Amino acid sequence: MTIPFDTLFGAWDVFLLVFVRLTGIFVMSPLFGRRNIPAMSKIGFAFVMSILVVQGVKMPDLAPWNSLLGWIILLAKEFLTGLMLGFLAYAVFSSMYVAGQLIDMRIGFGMVNVFDPVSNVQIPITANFYIILITLFMLVTDGHHLMLISLSESFAKLPIGEVSFTAPLIDQMVRLMGTIFEIGFKIAAPITVSILVTDMALGIISKSVPQMNVFMLGMPVKILLGLLMIYITMTSFHGLLDYLMGGTYREMETFLKAAGG
Repeated sequence: MTIPFDTLFGAWDVFLLVFVRLTGIFVMSPLFGRRNIPAMSKIGFAFVMSILVVQGVKMPDLAPWNSLLGWIILLAKEFLTGLMLGFLAYAVFSSMYVAGQLIDMRIGFGMVNVFDPVSNVQIPITANFYIILITLFMLVTDGHHLMLISLSESFAKLPIGEVSFTAPLIDQMVRLMGTIFEIGFKIAAPITVSILVTDMALGIISKSVPQMNVFMLGMPVKILLGLLMIYITMTSFHGLLDYLMGGTYREMETFLKAAGG
């Protein structure tokens, strides 16, 4: 494979803009933006991807930006565009944290949080398990390749220099917050409903047999039932990954259309 340095030197300004947008994406994306990946590796990967992508990018008209201030504004817009694209992917996958928190509160793991060195926050133990499992499924099914392809196609759908941050983008971000909770509730629904039925059954038992210590009985029963339901619902994780990936692509498509005016 030969590196087209002549193309890079002939269009170094376009290459720089492509590199800035991809760097913003890799900083925020759920897979490539993890904090346990060294910053130099992210920059190097963005550099290699820019070399491959810039050859298929339509040459934009940079005459309106032919000044130092104009270049600074254009670079900032492209970097912010990359950050927002990466944030959309991260936001959709963060619904797993919502589902994990709901599940842990129901089965009795609400106080058992673990420190995630990647995000530097305390996360539910079930959410951490879900995130690891979804990431593994993504890597096995080449989901990261599809994500890279969609990122390279973003330059065709939203050419360089044509980004406009309008009101529809704000509406999309607000709607996305509601979508995150909706997906999280759907993921946690089978476990939370089963635990709710168990709580109702234990309440009936406590009224029928007052001598029985329902509290001591209920904790291990809910934990075992919750773990059993998690094991059963793991069979649908492939479809869940398809749903999350499809939601990510739809949100990116909506963003690119709205940002392009």
